Amino acid sequence: MKPARILILGVAVVAAGLAGVLAMSLAGRGSVVTQVQQVVEKEPTVNVLVSSANLPVGARLDDKSARWMAWPQGGVVQGFITETDKPDAIKELQGAVVRMPIFEGEPIRAEKIADSNSRIMSSLLPSGKRAVATEISVATGAGGFILPNDRVDVIMVRKEKNGDKYLTETVLNNVRVLAIDQQVQEKDDGSKAVVGTTATLELTPDQTKVLAVAQQMADRLSLALRSVADAREPDTKAADYLLSGDNGSSIVQVIKSGAIVNDSAPQKAE
Repeated sequence: MKPARILILGVAVVAAGLAGVLAMSLAGRGSVVTQVQQVVEKEPTVNVLVSSANLPVGARLDDKSARWMAWPQGGVVQGFITETDKPDAIKELQGAVVRMPIFEGEPIRAEKIADSNSRIMSSLLPSGKRAVATEISVATGAGGFILPNDRVDVIMVRKEKNGDKYLTETVLNNVRVLAIDQQVQEKDDGSKAVVGTTATLELTPDQTKVLAVAQQMADRLSLALRSVADAREPDTKAADYLLSGDNGSSIVQVIKSGAIVNDSAPQKAE
């Protein structure tokens, strides 16, 4: 090999070596990347009493229908039953009556249940309301589809006085059904069906009087099932004329053959 070529090759090798050394030197002077580990702190939790199953109105609590569930401390609001405040709550609430539907996993609040010492029906009634029962059948009870907590209209059907025509009138609007008394009936083919015979309605004192008069006047009372969307609408007194006067004490109504024939008022002493 010629000396010139050997010289050129040597220079190339030296240049390559210097380039490598320079590259390593520059890499060593680069910034050091530091990995930052993000630490996530969990929010403290509190054990809250929740329902273990869907509980309908009138159900009673037991050790299988309630349990403790870890709940974020910041999400605990007034009314929740916590293990810190009431460690024996499951035992203490044995037999308590459910006043409003409670769904599985929902916190059990005091306002949704009633004391186990209370009678079921009286514990379901809000303050100032009355529970009044009326007879129903499959034909008069929306085919058996009316259930507790539904809203209904009460329709009176009666025969016109001295005539052959029938009159219909809605005497109560949008009232809540507290309970349906059901019994099992056996059909001709041996099958069994559950049929309600009595509906218990939640009424005001004046509505109670209206229904009592309507039951005497009517040939038949029917319940018309309303949409669940009507639950927020106020109930109205559609047949105020059936009331017997101020507070129901000043006028006596006489009903004959299903019709009001006269009103008589007691005479005031002079």
